[in-house]
Amino acid sequence: MRIGIVAPSSRFDRTTADRVQAVAAACHPRLELVFHPQCFLSWRHFAGTDEERGQALVDYANDPGLDAIWFARGGYGACRIAEDAIGRLGPNARDKAYLGYSDSGYLLAGLQRAGCAEIAHGPMPQDVTRDGGEAAVRRALAWLVERSPSALEPGLDPERPNAAFNLTVLSQLLGTSLEPDLSGHVLIVEEVSEQLYRIDRSLFHLTGNRLSAGLAGLRLGRCRDVPPNDPDFGADEEEIARFWCARAGINWLGRADIGHDADNKVVPFGRR
Repeated sequence: MRIGIVAPSSRFDRTTADRVQAVAAACHPRLELVFHPQCFLSWRHFAGTDEERGQALVDYANDPGLDAIWFARGGYGACRIAEDAIGRLGPNARDKAYLGYSDSGYLLAGLQRAGCAEIAHGPMPQDVTRDGGEAAVRRALAWLVERSPSALEPGLDPERPNAAFNLTVLSQLLGTSLEPDLSGHVLIVEEVSEQLYRIDRSLFHLTGNRLSAGLAGLRLGRCRDVPPNDPDFGADEEEIARFWCARAGINWLGRADIGHDADNKVVPFGRR
């Protein structure tokens, strides 16, 4: 099996790639990870120019010699290339699996809308740099190589389709050409480094959008590294999520084991 790795967002480095290669060689000796040279470019905030990042995704997604695409890391930048790149994907791209989270949510959403069948929210190569990050990489590879049930978020509903996003990313792409079709889905959202009032604002936007009317329910992953709210917001992230679900008539389905950390579990889009 050959997995292509591209960096559609922020900068990536060779040292991190070498660490990921070592983990992959230890747990899947016959697996080949193919890092696109674009991963190691640098332009302003990004891993290369918009054109370079977009072309790398198109090249690898359309390559019949690659079985899956793994997004190198999050950060910021995927929204700048997603519409154009996805519009240039051919039949080979729609047969591949795609894995990422955080800023890659712009691509996951657009790929789902474009009809790609195997998309998942889950760990990326950059996660190897976290405490316990090698376990996150092994979990990602277990899904990419074997579709191992052990890699999955344990509360996924087997009877209904599931999807997962970073809350801010999903809120920002609503109403654009990347907006996914989540009718009948259980939606899981997670957040990082956002104050509680911003989490409240994003959930207002999400639950008040037409997309939410067709949801089977909402689950909340971890909200990590929440900066202090001044004055105190008076409610935590779960109370906020419950409030907006009740107000919008969305089924509140509890917490989920995803987030910006090494414990982040895989959530394949659609039914298991």
